[in-house]
Amino acid sequence: MPIYNAPVKDIQFVLHDLLKVSEQDIAGFEDLDRDFTGAVVEEAGRIATEVLHPLNVVGDTQGCVMENGVVRTPTGFKEAFEQMKEGGWTAMDCDPDYGGQGLPYVMHTAAQEPFVSANMAFNMYQGLTHGAYSAIYAHGSDEQKQKYLPKMVSCEWTGTMNLTEPHCGTDLGLMRTKAVPNGDGSYKISGQKIFISAGEHDMADNIIHLVLAKIQGGPEGIKGVSLFIVPKFMVNDDGSLGARNSVACGKIEEKMGIHGNSTCVMNYDEATGFLVGEEHKGMRAMFTMMNEARLGVGLQGYAQAESAYQNAVAYANDRLQGRDVTGVKNPDGPADPLIVHPDIRRNLMDQKSFVEGARAFTYWGAYLIDRAHRNSDKDADGLISLMTPVIKGFLTDKGFEYATAAQQVYGGHGYIEEWGMSQYARDARIAMIYEGANGIQALDLVGRKLAQDGGKHVMAFFEMVKTFIKENEGNEALKKDFLEPLKAASKDLQAAGMYFMQNATKPNNALSGSYDFMHMMGHVCLGLMWARMAKAAMEALEGGASDTEFYETKIATGRYYMARQLPATSMHLSRINTGGDTVMALEAANF
Repeated sequence: MPIYNAPVKDIQFVLHDLLKVSEQDIAGFEDLDRDFTGAVVEEAGRIATEVLHPLNVVGDTQGCVMENGVVRTPTGFKEAFEQMKEGGWTAMDCDPDYGGQGLPYVMHTAAQEPFVSANMAFNMYQGLTHGAYSAIYAHGSDEQKQKYLPKMVSCEWTGTMNLTEPHCGTDLGLMRTKAVPNGDGSYKISGQKIFISAGEHDMADNIIHLVLAKIQGGPEGIKGVSLFIVPKFMVNDDGSLGARNSVACGKIEEKMGIHGNSTCVMNYDEATGFLVGEEHKGMRAMFTMMNEARLGVGLQGYAQAESAYQNAVAYANDRLQGRDVTGVKNPDGPADPLIVHPDIRRNLMDQKSFVEGARAFTYWGAYLIDRAHRNSDKDADGLISLMTPVIKGFLTDKGFEYATAAQQVYGGHGYIEEWGMSQYARDARIAMIYEGANGIQALDLVGRKLAQDGGKHVMAFFEMVKTFIKENEGNEALKKDFLEPLKAASKDLQAAGMYFMQNATKPNNALSGSYDFMHMMGHVCLGLMWARMAKAAMEALEGGASDTEFYETKIATGRYYMARQLPATSMHLSRINTGGDTVMALEAANF
């Protein structure tokens, strides 16, 4: 059976050595000292290891079952969900006015990582609820907040997001779900939604569906979309549950992975719904949920790779195969362990350097969200808006890649279900697709985010990289291995951006290079994170840190990323510079 242990020291390193959370001028961060964050992360790790991880294979093998319209979750899920609720883990960063603990979002992110690594499918039940809470919190009326949020914060009631329809995925302007006014402020919602995560289950008393629909007579396309609260059970004025609403699960989707999460077809048959925010402004409200979800999905990408990596390391140390070409390392055994071989080391170092860089990138993104929300910092808000498609797209692409790389370490055993490695690859695969497929993330980055606010935010990012390099150019320990590779990669990224500007009249050139640009930017972001982490580790060693091995390992891992991974920016730039002609050369009939 696979193993999992929360990387508490690595999480603490990012929070304190890199981000220096307790020193930031953000409301609530002054309480985030090492003792407090350590206690939170250690307890989250304990629950992840002891409670959630043993249920991961249970959820994968049993899946969810629908009986007479009722969805049964896998054995042990209900009990584990009760423990999560009782421990307050569903409410860490939620508003205390509705029962939350009011902690910064970065702490919510740090606690979520072990839960996702241990059992991604299980954690989606509370994850979707958190997103629905955020959308109602940002756009709902005071009455709606009072009625729904306390029970959603506690996860007595869970939440969903309903966008996709059978004929309508990314292009939401094509949706057919309709909303007809009842004359009393409510609406009749009719239509079908598909791929609805946690759409129906047996772990909560009520499910609060957030549903996109078109009010009859409204504008055509995406401009006519509105957002509605459609509860599974109606909620009386005193907060008690009333009659069952006309919403039902038609079936559970048979999926490649995340079997422990009930992915449902949801049918709305003149169900009663309540408008969230303004008519025809549904996308603005839904994107509050989507942007948070996209950072969470980016976390899913590297969190699955982290868990797979831990198992690959254990296997590589245990499995005896061949002899080290430089000399026998296990003279008392018939062969040396796999980990002595350079190609196994390359594979593991690829995984390790990605996961640790991705963690820093994601937590930095969460920090920006806190700065934007708690300090009303518009620059931070613009920067995280720019970074969101990179966090989601790059980290999930690479997360899947490295989950399969971990599987490769096992050889044939990685392909056999009893070893459990295929689940990481199967579960990680969905993260590249949902909350906006990664091709859409790339188009969003290049087509919208680069030019946002006149290009202010991407220029601010370039300046951030440039400033870091300039401020540390006298640091010889950093210069050759970290600053020079980062500078070269940043120049590649700027050259790609310049190419897009020079070819503004040929949109296919930019769109054909968008995916490469997203990956290029991802590499530069991880390069910046690694340069910062290397500096932080060096400062810790200079300050007399007792755990020298930990910090030296961090520096060596960063050095690997800068030498072996970051040069990929050159390849991506070469692809971008070829333009769109070769991409668009064939007629549709010739594919």
